[in-house]
Amino acid sequence: MDFQKNLLEYISQSLMTIDETISVTESVTSGCLQLAFSQMPNASMFYKGGMTAYALPEKVRLLKVSRQEAEECDCVSGNIAETMALNVAKLYQSDWSIATTGYCTPTRNSGYKIFAYFSFSYKGEIILTKKLELHPKTQALNAQMYYTEFILGCFKSELNRLLILK
Repeated sequence: MDFQKNLLEYISQSLMTIDETISVTESVTSGCLQLAFSQMPNASMFYKGGMTAYALPEKVRLLKVSRQEAEECDCVSGNIAETMALNVAKLYQSDWSIATTGYCTPTRNSGYKIFAYFSFSYKGEIILTKKLELHPKTQALNAQMYYTEFILGCFKSELNRLLILK
């Protein structure tokens, strides 16, 4: 898998410049974000690690997602993504975190649509949560790669905003 090299370098340089760390928890992207962060220059200086919590019991046990809420929405909502983001940051004691949850194939539970939610936390607060929707005929791997690239682009924008404010 190829990621945009300049995007990875920008994120890496930005996190090192502000001397902050990041962790990731994924469901729908199933490790693609973790792979991207591991490919960044000097990743060990800012990337604390990540996890793929794909199934409901793991999201409940590891990321403190409400079982009832998760069952009601098949683990896919903005609020679930936010809970995942906040709790992975606590687990890894990172400044930033990214969480993803959603669908890369159309299912009955998704209303036969392909969509995902992602959330960023920064120093214990949610700073961005978005929903992405793709055409239902998008191939699963293409959906996962699109989500990953889009999320990294949004993360770059959040870093850029923070750097401008400092």
